[in-house]
Amino acid sequence: MTSRTLYLFGSAAPPVFDIATVIGDAQSRGWDVRLGLTPTAARWLDAQKTELERLTGGPVRSEYKSPGEPDVWPKADVILMAPATFNTINEWALGLTSKFVVGVCAEGIGKGIPLVTMPCVNAAYAQHRRLDRSVAELREMGVTVLYGEGGFVPNQPGEKKPYPWAAALAAVEGR
Repeated sequence: MTSRTLYLFGSAAPPVFDIATVIGDAQSRGWDVRLGLTPTAARWLDAQKTELERLTGGPVRSEYKSPGEPDVWPKADVILMAPATFNTINEWALGLTSKFVVGVCAEGIGKGIPLVTMPCVNAAYAQHRRLDRSVAELREMGVTVLYGEGGFVPNQPGEKKPYPWAAALAAVEGR
């Protein structure tokens, strides 16, 4: 079987704590997974970093490499950005690439890499009109955005609902 590489990128929202399970689920579907995190998500998962690197067989990245450094990851066949916070979705749509994972996703649009994202925002953030504009911008650029029915539906602030990881992995399979 030909190896397929999935870049799994997460930002600092509670579902990122399930990332080890998601890696295992993706691997069981035949994906070679590489994990990238926003700096805050990396800090949240710092105690798990060694285990996450063991699971993926490569470094967990949250920073850009230095110029001239070789890339240690294989090329991506698909990129999944989930959970994607309000900030991450807006930065990506606006092309603000100071964060490694956002920069790779923005560049992935131009490289023609299939991209899937699933926001994780509460209903208060969802009222901000920038979110709908950013979701529309990403969709117009060819990104599969799992937001609304069949994907992530915003919860009330403080409300705990299961994050639909299965829908995200199914969308990855469909790309």
